[in-house]
Amino acid sequence: MRAVLSKVAGGPESLVVEEVMDPTPAKGQVVIEVKAIGINYPDALIIEDKYQFKPERPFSPGAEVAGIVDAVGEGVKGVRRGDRVIAVPGWGGLVERIAVPADSLIPIPDGMDFDMAAAFVMTYGTSYYALKDRAKLQPDETLLVLGAAGGVGAAAVELGKAMGARVVAAASTNDKVEFALELGADNGLIYPTGPMDKAAQKELAGEFKLATGRDGADVVYDAVGGDYAEPALRAMDWNGRYLVVGFPAGIPSLPLNLTLLKSVSVVGVFWGAAIARDPASHAANMAELMDLYKAGKIKPRISQTFPLEKAVDAIKALGARQALGKIVVVTED
Repeated sequence: MRAVLSKVAGGPESLVVEEVMDPTPAKGQVVIEVKAIGINYPDALIIEDKYQFKPERPFSPGAEVAGIVDAVGEGVKGVRRGDRVIAVPGWGGLVERIAVPADSLIPIPDGMDFDMAAAFVMTYGTSYYALKDRAKLQPDETLLVLGAAGGVGAAAVELGKAMGARVVAAASTNDKVEFALELGADNGLIYPTGPMDKAAQKELAGEFKLATGRDGADVVYDAVGGDYAEPALRAMDWNGRYLVVGFPAGIPSLPLNLTLLKSVSVVGVFWGAAIARDPASHAANMAELMDLYKAGKIKPRISQTFPLEKAVDAIKALGARQALGKIVVVTED
């Protein structure tokens, strides 16, 4: 089978496509014939050894896949060959076949195609865990989403609205803000690109405050980091919750005196580790997300699709931060 492999640490150009042995299912495992792979920011980090997990090389990136069960290992119950399923292995997914634990599978609902299924779990799972479990977002609260047109940001916009919040979408271009507004955001603003000095950060804090209202944001969903973090923190309301999701603009240093003055909580969001620590809560969240999908309240938006042999281009496109919604790699043309 074909596999996209990371043999040395580096950017997308370091990846190679090679023929490797087909996997066989161990006890408790199934083999999935992969149809589509969702591309996420951790895929770009993990191949450069910048992610929280560092797999032994060679390995394939690709954290979430959708496909058909092709083989079932010893002891597996409730899963049959031919079932349409989603899996989130964390890495190893940019392949034509993958072996995964059978108890980790998520059935694909009727009417959801493989591309959409591969674009569903990581973004909505991360954002729902962040908003529901970490921020405990309440109806009528104000949610400010940074990076509102990316995968997790777009999911946060949709979920914020589904949870009854007033959503303010912030992104780097007019097209991205318009995209977030189409997803249901109540208001939006364009923030500057590149480094900002203290004067520019102060000005941006004022723009965030103007967009979120007199009292500021109850919850900030920060999937960007960098120089945008402090202005967002300054624009928060009393007892606000600041969600730390990702750092494509760099890891920020927050002035902790602001958290004291506003009684703000800075809350980390490590969804991948949370799944392993509390699988029951994860399963409940997934069931709720599927219900929201069936009710038409959330729906993955796929902006670009690439064939497996061009997975390098898919990860490059993600790194360029131009995608609206999700990027997906497919194994068949």
